[in-house]
Amino acid sequence: QVQLAESGGGSVQAGGSLRLSCVAFGATDSKNYMGWFRQAPGKEREGVAGIDSDGRTMYADSVMGRFTISADVAKNTLYLQMNSLKPEDTAMYYCAADSYIGWYGNRPLRDYEYKYWGQGTQVTVSS
Repeated sequence: QVQLAESGGGSVQAGGSLRLSCVAFGATDSKNYMGWFRQAPGKEREGVAGIDSDGRTMYADSVMGRFTISADVAKNTLYLQMNSLKPEDTAMYYCAADSYIGWYGNRPLRDYEYKYWGQGTQVTVSS
């Protein structure tokens, strides 16, 4: 069992930066694979970035080069550094975790691959 708690969302102007955090509580092996997802009003939830326990990362094309996912194992915390934010990045951002996800194709960016989810943190980017 894993509990996830996101923080760090807020309102920022286009071109600005935010860093999201997700503290994970629970069984260590249930956090081997973690990811960030987002959902804008009226749109489906989409994968933003994923990371595994070996440090492999994967990003959606829309955020490549602007967002960076990282994890601090000692602090049980997942991060998402978001730079050069755009209005289209406005969404509720969620972190997710699971014990195993096949690291091929874009599976780490598929929400149905993850069992545990946080409550989300809102990011609003104004033009």
